[in-house]
Amino acid sequence: MLGLAEEQKIFDQGHEIIGALDEAGRGPLAGPVVAACVIIKANFSINNELEEINDSKKLSAKKRELLFDLIKKNFIEVGVGICDHQTIDRINILQATFLAMKKALSSIKNKPGFILVDGSLAIPNCSIAQRAIVKGDEKVFSLAAASIIAKVTRDRMMLEMDKLYPDYGFLKHKGYGTKEHLEKLKQFGPCPIHRLSFNRVKN
Repeated sequence: MLGLAEEQKIFDQGHEIIGALDEAGRGPLAGPVVAACVIIKANFSINNELEEINDSKKLSAKKRELLFDLIKKNFIEVGVGICDHQTIDRINILQATFLAMKKALSSIKNKPGFILVDGSLAIPNCSIAQRAIVKGDEKVFSLAAASIIAKVTRDRMMLEMDKLYPDYGFLKHKGYGTKEHLEKLKQFGPCPIHRLSFNRVKN
C-alpha cells in the first residue's frame, strides 16, 4: 500500500493544504490531454476504501472506475483541466500538459500551499511551491489518486469519441498508437480529433 510519507514531509514544513497533479494522454495520437489535481489537508488519513489506490497504469479499468468514485467521495476536492487536440497542435504537447495542469489548479477552491507534480519537470510560471517527482504516481499516494482521476476522465471522453468516429477503434486503444490504430489511420486518414502535429499522424 502507498503511504503518506512524502505528503507528511510537506505538512511537517508547515503547509496545511497539498495539491497533487498528474496527467493522462501525453502519448496518444488523438484526443485531449487531461490533468487532475487532488487536494489533501494535514489531517487526511487513508481509510479502507482508499487502500488500493495505486498508479492508474497498474489497475484494471473496472478498479479505476471504482476508485474514481471513492476518491471523489473521500478527498477534500478534485479538479480537472483539459486541453484538446487543437491546443496540443498549436502549442505542443508539453506546453498543453502544463496548461491542463494550470487549469486543474485554477478549478480548485481549497488553494494548496504546496503542489506535487508527477514527472521530471515542475510547472513553469507557477507561484505555488512545488516538487516534481519522477514516476511519482508509482510512489506517492496523492499522485496515484490524481493519476486515476486523469485516466478515468480521459478514457470516458475517448469512449464518447468512439461513438462519433467509430472507424478508428478509440474504444479499445483510447487514441494511443497501437498497430490497429495506425492501420486505421492509413486506411481512413486522420479524423477531426487526431493530433496533426504528431509525426505518426503527419506521415
